Amino acid sequence: MTWRATVLTIFPEMFPGALGLSLAGKALAEGKWALTTIDIRDFATDKHRSVDDTPAGGGAGMVMRADIAAAAIDAARKDAAPGTPTFYLSPRGKPLTQERARAWAQGPGLLLLCGRFEGIDQRVLDARKVEEISIGDYVLSGGELAAQVLIDACVRLLPGVAGNESSLAEESFASGLLEYPHYTRPREWEGRTIPEVLLSGDHEKIAQWRREQAERITRDRRPDLWQKSRKQ
Repeated sequence: MTWRATVLTIFPEMFPGALGLSLAGKALAEGKWALTTIDIRDFATDKHRSVDDTPAGGGAGMVMRADIAAAAIDAARKDAAPGTPTFYLSPRGKPLTQERARAWAQGPGLLLLCGRFEGIDQRVLDARKVEEISIGDYVLSGGELAAQVLIDACVRLLPGVAGNESSLAEESFASGLLEYPHYTRPREWEGRTIPEVLLSGDHEKIAQWRREQAERITRDRRPDLWQKSRKQ
């Protein structure tokens, strides 16, 4: 079964976007994963194809209507593989992590609801049991870019997508640590040289150096991850 990302959005023309390029784009063209977009405006009930209304209780902006969003979700779920989870991209959601991306990459795919305006009527999220997911502690204009980030994080982990799949085991978060520094030719650049240990040919020493560097960088830059790794 092909891993499929289904995106519900009022801007389907934003896809595949970056997902149509590089590794993800090549894999998409080769059928290693599939992408479907659903225009939420197709489920509007007026001639203007409106999907939003003023917020209850007053306030700035507009809110996506529950009935229209629900109709789009229901239609998408009819065509989705059994067990496909539904997520709403939101800064108040649970954080996207490498561990979660790895788990989703092993499933049938994802159904992603992209918000706009001030958000989506809470009732549809509750009624359709849609989990909120965040890619970071900041606010975007809509969920489309966040959806592309989430999809890319999963697609690159699918079998046959990465050119050198062994590299996935050494990158950031794979072992609970940030990744060690990388170097390549020229040997000297602007007075800076490649660390001698990397040129030694001693694979045991190289592995030890990389581990030490990963630990140092994680300890300095992400003490939260460092503490977590020490408990594992």
